[in-house]
Amino acid sequence: MSGDAPAVVGFVATSGMGKTTLIERLVPLLSARGLRIGYLKHAHCRFDLDRPGKDSHRIRAAGARQTLIASGERWALLVEQPRQGRDPSLPELLSRFVWDELDLILVEGFKHARYPKIEVYRATLGRPPLYQSDPDIVAVVAEGSLPEGHPPRIEIGDLTGLAVFIEARLSSWPAWACVNAEAEGAS
Repeated sequence: MSGDAPAVVGFVATSGMGKTTLIERLVPLLSARGLRIGYLKHAHCRFDLDRPGKDSHRIRAAGARQTLIASGERWALLVEQPRQGRDPSLPELLSRFVWDELDLILVEGFKHARYPKIEVYRATLGRPPLYQSDPDIVAVVAEGSLPEGHPPRIEIGDLTGLAVFIEARLSSWPAWACVNAEAEGAS
């Protein structure tokens, strides 16, 4: 894939539909097709990648605003964000990726932001689908039937079909289309 910024597609659903499991199974297929994948997950609660007692945790707790932990295998930058009363927007977070090392960023969540999204839907859970009120949903990965007027439907177990769908549309999706749009919230 060419361009300055990777394409972005999100996976959205109400809780318990299986977004994370689907993405976990999809990434190896996309990677095998030669795509370099990034992943952005919206967390609904406080989280910490560091462990109490470790040097980096102690220094961060002492007041360091940014802590970079590195080894020969990986590195992670932990940034303390003063409580702003809001989560960072999707464009803010996408700008943190090293774009020239990625072809596609898979986003989990941010269902209210304006960008291409794939809904994960299981009719058996009895909740209404999101695509009926979200014009940015470009496909539905579904188990069970869908109400009329749905976007392209891919069976939830057809991961190869989903990978082909995504790869075929990469060039038509603007490179992180929401770059100049305000994300309307995270979810």
